[in-house]
Amino acid sequence: MISGVLLDLAGVVYDGDKAIAGAVDAVARLRAAGLPIRFVSNTTRSPRPAVLRRLAGFGLPVEEEELFTPAQAARQWLRQHGCSPHLLVHPDFKTEFDGMPEGGRRAVIVGDVGESLDYAKLNRAFRELTRGAELLALANNRSFKDADGILSLDAGAVVAAFEFASRAQAIVLGKPSPEFFLSALAGMGCPPDEAVMVGDDAESDVAGARSCGLGALLVRTGKYRAGDETRFDPPPSAVVADLAAAADWIIAHAKDG
Repeated sequence: MISGVLLDLAGVVYDGDKAIAGAVDAVARLRAAGLPIRFVSNTTRSPRPAVLRRLAGFGLPVEEEELFTPAQAARQWLRQHGCSPHLLVHPDFKTEFDGMPEGGRRAVIVGDVGESLDYAKLNRAFRELTRGAELLALANNRSFKDADGILSLDAGAVVAAFEFASRAQAIVLGKPSPEFFLSALAGMGCPPDEAVMVGDDAESDVAGARSCGLGALLVRTGKYRAGDETRFDPPPSAVVADLAAAADWIIAHAKDG
C-alpha cells in the first residue's frame, strides 16, 4: 500500500528552466488519487521562496509545507544544539539562515557555493573546524546536472575535503540522510513502508530512501545515466522513463493496496 509520495525536483519535475514533459500533469494525477506529496530537494543554491516561485511558473503551485529542504533541517539543528552558523553556501542561499543566533558555539554549514568559492572561504571554514566547530553538510551529492546539460561538481567533494583536512565527521542533513526522509514523511503522517520516493539520483534519492524503508523509483531523466540502477545498493523498486510513468506505477500500486 502506498499512502505518501516524496518527489525530487531538479531532474524529476523540471530540468533547467522548463518543466519535464508530463510532470505537472503527473503531480495533478497523484493529488487526484488522494496521495499526499512532499517535494524534497537537496538544492542549496535557491532559497525556498525562489523554488516555490519557479514551481508556480511551471503551473505547479506548491504549498510551503509541501516543500522540504536541507535548510529547514539545518535551522532546526542549530536551534536544538545552540549553535551559530558559519556559512559556506551560495550567496543567494544565505537568506535561508536569517535570524539564526550569532556567537557562541559554531557550526560550519556547507552547500553548493558555485562560482564564488575560493581558497580564502575554504580556509576560513577550515579554521572554524580546527577550533571545534561542527561540520554540517546540507547535501553530500557528488554531481548535479548543470544549466548546460552536463554534470558539474557538487558540494560532496567540498565536504570530503573538509573531513580529510580537519578530521571532522560531517553531519549530513539532506538526502541521503535517513532523518531527512523520515522528517519529510512525519509531516504527512506516513510510515516509511507506505511511502515511495521518486528521484533521478540512484545514490542519494533511491538508495538513500530504500535504506530507511521506503520504496523508490528511479527516473531516466535529469542526471540519470545508463546503468545507474546497478551502481548502488539497495537498488530501485523500479526504473521508469519519467515522472509521468512513475505516477502510473504509484497509482497502480496504491490501488493494489
